[in-house]
Amino acid sequence: MLLSFTKMNGAGNDFVMLDNRDLKLSLTQAQIAQLCDRHRGIGADGLLCVEPATEGGDYKMRYYNADGGEAEMCGNGARCFGRFVNLLHGGQLTQVRFETLAGMISAEFEGTQVRINMSTPHSLQLSQSLPVAGETLVVHSVNTGVPHAVVFVDDLQTVPVREWGAALRYHDAFKPKGTNANFAKVLSPGSIAIRTYERGVEDETLACGTGMVACALIHHELTGAPSPVSVLVKGGDTLSIGFQESQPHQYTQVTLLGPADVVFTGEIAL
Repeated sequence: MLLSFTKMNGAGNDFVMLDNRDLKLSLTQAQIAQLCDRHRGIGADGLLCVEPATEGGDYKMRYYNADGGEAEMCGNGARCFGRFVNLLHGGQLTQVRFETLAGMISAEFEGTQVRINMSTPHSLQLSQSLPVAGETLVVHSVNTGVPHAVVFVDDLQTVPVREWGAALRYHDAFKPKGTNANFAKVLSPGSIAIRTYERGVEDETLACGTGMVACALIHHELTGAPSPVSVLVKGGDTLSIGFQESQPHQYTQVTLLGPADVVFTGEIAL
């Protein structure tokens, strides 16, 4: 079987994009993991399928991590998904609404930049003192479509992202589903840099959209920095996180603006 695909990336977070509007494609977890394998497949942090809507959106976004497991949401993936849908329509759309396991998402197009409206954040917790890999860390957490832990550090270059990230990902405090782990440094008021260890990828990635949103909201919680917050990711891109605080610790109109680029298209044998 030859499978047609498009490879895209959002700020370095890369994805295999599949058009499954006719629902003829049914991939196993092992096949998805194989497609995402960087040595034996296309190589990606995740895979996204365009499917028909069932709950009032224009389309449904199915998102799978590199291990083949389905996840609720991916911010960078959602931007790529939105642009991919626009490309399927010849680039004629100005916006698209799509269903995810984390709720309805909308995307608007500004050239190769895409602004998405994120699902409503919840489960905010600040300043938990947790034992992590032999250290005691101050950990903040929030669910921005998927769960995220956030640790602010003084030196982002030397932080042991894999060691601490894996320890947080499987920490008792975040069982049973685990969490993504972010490490952030304040560059200036309203501007931060982050590194992210992603659940399901089980490694550091160049960018994570929901992680950027989590870090931006925690930065606001800790410092009062106004919207929008600029977030520099390891891949070198700077993205913009907008939000409104409707009540203390509650947010609406959360947006993520950043690139969504086509890398190449092709076919692969399954």
